[in-house]
Amino acid sequence: MSHLPHDPTGGDRSRGYHHGNLKVSLIEAGLEALTHVEADDLSLRQLAKEVGVSANAAYRHFEDKDALLSAMAAEGFRRFARAQHDAVAQEPQAEGRLKAAGRAYVAFAQAHPALYRLMFQRLSCVATDPDLAQSAIGAMTVLLEATSSTLHAPAHDERVRVAAAACWSLVHGLSALSQGGQLAVFGLPMNELIDRVLAMPSLLSQVQPVQG
Repeated sequence: MSHLPHDPTGGDRSRGYHHGNLKVSLIEAGLEALTHVEADDLSLRQLAKEVGVSANAAYRHFEDKDALLSAMAAEGFRRFARAQHDAVAQEPQAEGRLKAAGRAYVAFAQAHPALYRLMFQRLSCVATDPDLAQSAIGAMTVLLEATSSTLHAPAHDERVRVAAAACWSLVHGLSALSQGGQLAVFGLPMNELIDRVLAMPSLLSQVQPVQG
Protein backbone atom coordinates (compact mmCIF):
# COMPACT_ATOMS: atom_id res chain seq x y z
CA MET A 1 0.00 0.00 0.00
CA SER A 2 1.30 3.44 -0.88
CA HIS A 3 2.08 5.82 1.97
CA LEU A 4 1.00 9.10 0.46
CA PRO A 5 0.55 12.07 2.81
CA HIS A 6 -2.59 12.36 4.87
CA ASP A 7 -5.62 14.03 3.30
CA PRO A 8 -5.25 17.74 4.27
CA THR A 9 -9.01 18.08 4.67
CA GLY A 10 -8.86 15.81 7.72
CA GLY A 11 -11.12 13.15 6.25
CA ASP A 12 -14.02 15.48 5.38
CA ARG A 13 -13.03 15.95 1.74
CA SER A 14 -15.84 18.39 1.02
CA ARG A 15 -14.20 20.90 3.38
CA GLY A 16 -11.33 21.27 0.91
CA TYR A 17 -13.57 23.28 -1.40
CA HIS A 18 -14.96 25.55 1.30
CA HIS A 19 -11.47 26.36 2.57
CA GLY A 20 -10.15 27.12 -0.90
CA ASN A 21 -8.16 23.89 -1.10
CA LEU A 22 -10.08 22.20 -3.88
CA LYS A 23 -7.10 22.10 -6.24
CA VAL A 24 -4.94 20.41 -3.60
CA SER A 25 -7.78 18.06 -2.65
CA LEU A 26 -8.23 16.95 -6.26
CA ILE A 27 -4.52 16.28 -6.63
CA GLU A 28 -4.49 14.32 -3.36
CA ALA A 29 -7.55 12.33 -4.45
CA GLY A 30 -5.88 11.56 -7.77
CA LEU A 31 -2.68 10.42 -6.08
CA GLU A 32 -4.63 8.22 -3.72
CA ALA A 33 -6.52 6.71 -6.66
CA LEU A 34 -3.20 5.77 -8.26
CA THR A 35 -2.65 3.26 -5.48
CA HIS A 36 -5.18 0.99 -7.20
CA VAL A 37 -5.69 2.24 -10.78
CA GLU A 38 -3.56 3.57 -13.63
CA ALA A 39 -3.65 7.24 -14.63
CA ASP A 40 -5.58 6.49 -17.83
CA ASP A 41 -8.45 5.16 -15.73
CA LEU A 42 -8.89 8.30 -13.66
CA SER A 43 -11.93 10.52 -14.15
CA LEU A 44 -11.91 14.18 -13.15
CA ARG A 45 -15.66 14.04 -12.62
CA GLN A 46 -15.35 11.02 -10.33
CA LEU A 47 -12.57 12.66 -8.33
CA ALA A 48 -14.70 15.78 -7.95
CA LYS A 49 -17.48 13.60 -6.60
CA GLU A 50 -15.08 11.97 -4.14
CA VAL A 51 -13.98 15.31 -2.71
CA GLY A 52 -17.59 16.43 -2.44
CA VAL A 53 -17.90 19.07 -5.18
CA SER A 54 -19.50 19.36 -8.59
CA ALA A 55 -17.64 18.66 -11.82
CA ASN A 56 -18.02 22.33 -12.73
CA ALA A 57 -16.16 23.31 -9.55
CA ALA A 58 -13.32 20.95 -10.46
CA TYR A 59 -13.08 22.38 -13.98
CA ARG A 60 -12.48 25.84 -12.52
CA HIS A 61 -9.09 24.52 -11.35
CA PHE A 62 -8.26 22.06 -14.12
CA GLU A 63 -9.26 22.57 -17.71
CA ASP A 64 -9.42 18.83 -18.24
CA LYS A 65 -8.05 15.54 -16.92
CA ASP A 66 -4.82 16.14 -18.80
CA ALA A 67 -4.15 19.26 -16.73
CA LEU A 68 -4.85 17.35 -13.53
CA LEU A 69 -2.45 14.58 -14.53
CA SER A 70 0.34 17.12 -15.10
CA ALA A 71 -0.30 18.63 -11.67
CA MET A 72 -0.22 15.16 -10.12
CA ALA A 73 3.05 14.39 -11.89
CA ALA A 74 4.56 17.65 -10.64
CA GLU A 75 3.59 16.77 -7.07
CA GLY A 76 4.99 13.28 -7.64
CA PHE A 77 8.36 14.71 -8.66
CA ARG A 78 8.40 16.92 -5.56
CA ARG A 79 7.83 13.89 -3.34
CA PHE A 80 10.37 11.93 -5.37
CA ALA A 81 12.96 14.67 -4.76
CA ARG A 82 12.20 14.77 -1.03
CA ALA A 83 12.60 11.00 -0.73
CA GLN A 84 16.02 11.12 -2.39
CA HIS A 85 17.10 14.23 -0.49
CA ASP A 86 16.12 12.71 2.85
CA ALA A 87 18.05 9.53 2.05
CA VAL A 88 21.15 11.49 1.04
CA ALA A 89 20.92 13.69 4.16
CA GLN A 90 21.10 10.60 6.37
CA GLU A 91 24.33 9.43 4.73
CA PRO A 92 27.33 10.91 6.62
CA GLN A 93 29.95 9.78 4.11
CA ALA A 94 30.21 11.64 0.80
CA GLU A 95 31.11 8.42 -0.99
CA GLY A 96 27.82 6.82 0.04
CA ARG A 97 25.45 9.57 -1.04
CA LEU A 98 25.05 8.39 -4.61
CA LYS A 99 24.13 4.91 -3.43
CA ALA A 100 21.68 6.40 -0.94
CA ALA A 101 20.03 8.45 -3.69
CA GLY A 102 19.89 5.40 -5.94
CA ARG A 103 18.25 3.25 -3.29
CA ALA A 104 15.66 5.95 -2.60
CA TYR A 105 15.02 6.34 -6.33
CA VAL A 106 14.21 2.66 -6.83
CA ALA A 107 12.29 2.42 -3.55
CA PHE A 108 10.00 5.27 -4.62
CA ALA A 109 9.31 3.57 -7.94
CA GLN A 110 8.49 0.33 -6.13
CA ALA A 111 6.24 2.02 -3.57
CA HIS A 112 4.33 4.16 -6.09
CA PRO A 113 4.48 2.34 -9.44
CA ALA A 114 1.49 4.02 -11.13
CA LEU A 115 2.58 7.49 -9.99
CA TYR A 116 6.16 6.81 -11.09
CA ARG A 117 4.95 5.81 -14.56
CA LEU A 118 2.74 8.89 -14.78
CA MET A 119 5.59 11.20 -13.79
CA PHE A 120 7.87 10.10 -16.58
CA GLN A 121 5.07 9.86 -19.12
CA ARG A 122 4.26 13.52 -18.48
CA LEU A 123 7.82 14.71 -19.12
CA SER A 124 6.75 15.34 -22.70
CA CYS A 125 4.70 18.26 -21.33
CA VAL A 126 7.49 20.15 -19.55
CA ALA A 127 7.88 22.68 -22.37
CA THR A 128 4.39 24.02 -21.71
CA ASP A 129 4.13 23.39 -17.96
CA PRO A 130 6.64 25.40 -15.85
CA ASP A 131 5.56 23.78 -12.57
CA LEU A 132 6.11 20.29 -13.96
CA ALA A 133 9.44 21.32 -15.48
CA GLN A 134 10.71 22.84 -12.22
CA SER A 135 9.67 19.86 -10.09
CA ALA A 136 11.21 17.36 -12.53
CA ILE A 137 14.50 19.27 -12.65
CA GLY A 138 14.50 19.43 -8.85
CA ALA A 139 14.19 15.66 -8.61
CA MET A 140 16.99 15.04 -11.09
CA THR A 141 19.24 17.61 -9.40
CA VAL A 142 19.38 15.48 -6.25
CA LEU A 143 20.99 12.66 -8.23
CA LEU A 144 23.39 15.09 -9.90
CA GLU A 145 24.48 16.56 -6.59
CA ALA A 146 24.91 13.10 -5.06
CA THR A 147 27.11 12.12 -7.99
CA SER A 148 29.13 15.31 -7.54
CA SER A 149 29.60 14.58 -3.83
CA THR A 150 30.61 10.98 -4.44
CA LEU A 151 33.14 11.88 -7.12
CA HIS A 152 34.49 14.94 -5.25
CA ALA A 153 34.04 17.18 -8.28
CA PRO A 154 31.74 20.13 -8.99
CA ALA A 155 28.32 19.45 -10.44
CA HIS A 156 29.04 21.63 -13.47
CA ASP A 157 32.02 19.44 -14.43
CA GLU A 158 31.14 17.69 -17.68
CA ARG A 159 32.56 14.40 -16.41
CA VAL A 160 30.29 14.52 -13.37
CA ARG A 161 27.28 15.27 -15.56
CA VAL A 162 28.09 12.31 -17.79
CA ALA A 163 28.48 10.08 -14.74
CA ALA A 164 25.16 11.38 -13.36
CA ALA A 165 23.46 10.60 -16.66
CA ALA A 166 24.88 7.08 -16.52
CA CYS A 167 23.71 6.64 -12.92
CA TRP A 168 20.27 7.97 -13.78
CA SER A 169 20.02 5.52 -16.66
CA LEU A 170 21.00 2.67 -14.36
CA VAL A 171 18.60 3.43 -11.50
CA HIS A 172 15.78 4.19 -13.93
CA GLY A 173 16.39 0.86 -15.61
CA LEU A 174 16.57 -0.92 -12.27
CA SER A 175 13.30 0.73 -11.28
CA ALA A 176 11.55 -0.47 -14.42
CA LEU A 177 12.92 -4.00 -14.08
CA SER A 178 12.08 -4.17 -10.39
CA GLN A 179 8.42 -3.44 -11.13
CA GLY A 180 8.29 -6.41 -13.48
CA GLY A 181 10.10 -8.72 -11.08
CA GLN A 182 12.89 -9.43 -13.56
CA LEU A 183 15.70 -8.58 -11.13
CA ALA A 184 14.89 -11.60 -8.95
CA VAL A 185 16.90 -13.74 -11.38
CA PHE A 186 20.13 -12.26 -9.96
CA GLY A 187 19.37 -13.51 -6.45
CA LEU A 188 20.58 -10.37 -4.68
CA PRO A 189 18.77 -8.06 -2.23
CA MET A 190 17.63 -4.95 -4.11
CA ASN A 191 19.69 -2.44 -2.13
CA GLU A 192 22.83 -4.54 -2.47
CA LEU A 193 22.31 -4.81 -6.21
CA ILE A 194 21.82 -1.03 -6.51
CA ASP A 195 24.96 -0.31 -4.44
CA ARG A 196 27.11 -2.67 -6.47
CA VAL A 197 25.84 -1.41 -9.81
CA LEU A 198 26.47 2.23 -8.85
CA ALA A 199 29.98 1.34 -7.61
CA MET A 200 31.04 -0.03 -11.00
CA PRO A 201 34.52 1.25 -11.99
CA SER A 202 33.26 2.42 -15.37
CA LEU A 203 31.15 5.07 -13.60
CA LEU A 204 33.80 6.24 -11.17
CA SER A 205 36.37 6.56 -13.95
CA GLN A 206 34.52 9.65 -15.16
CA VAL A 207 36.60 11.77 -12.78
CA GLN A 208 39.78 10.87 -14.60
CA PRO A 209 41.20 13.49 -17.00
CA VAL A 210 39.55 13.54 -20.38
CA GLN A 211 41.97 12.41 -23.10
CA GLY A 212 42.48 14.43 -26.26
